Amino acid sequence: MKKLTIRFNAPVVLTFALLSLAALLLDGLTGGVSTTRYFCVYHSPLSDPLTYLRLFTHVLGHSGYSHYMGNMLLLLLVGPAVEERYGSRSTVLFILATALITGLVQYVFFPASALLGASGVVFMMIILSSFTETKRDGIPVTLILVAIFYLGGEIMDGLFTKDNISQITHVVGGVCGLIFGFTNRGGRK
Repeated sequence: MKKLTIRFNAPVVLTFALLSLAALLLDGLTGGVSTTRYFCVYHSPLSDPLTYLRLFTHVLGHSGYSHYMGNMLLLLLVGPAVEERYGSRSTVLFILATALITGLVQYVFFPASALLGASGVVFMMIILSSFTETKRDGIPVTLILVAIFYLGGEIMDGLFTKDNISQITHVVGGVCGLIFGFTNRGGRK
């Protein structure tokens, strides 16, 4: 009988979840100051070096436990398959690129509001996970349905729902997933 062991199966995804948890705990210890200062994109002066850091780190910040759990549960469901398919290095690059792109969209087009959370990264991974079984010669029906349900739903919510959820970040994250999926169809290099 084989001995069962616990293994760190998706190091990038698990590290991301742990870093996000650390940011959430730090938020609680500082009364929200750390999140505003380090884990939230808002229109701040370009002369402030933290402006550039926050374009990446905003994906680690969350507004509370339920926001964190909503993002992390989805990330932990789809992220390991993405990391297994594309490798840890590519997964890190996908996360960093999505963080930067969603951060820039927020900074440039929505200067009167702030952005935090991993939902852009989660939507990128949801769409990218639909590519895990793709072949070079076709587009899977699951990808089409995921794009319609998730991205279509977010576009509809963005048009007709007024809440504190950044649907544009979800859409941009999903588009990043589509781009990464189509440009990396072979999986690991």
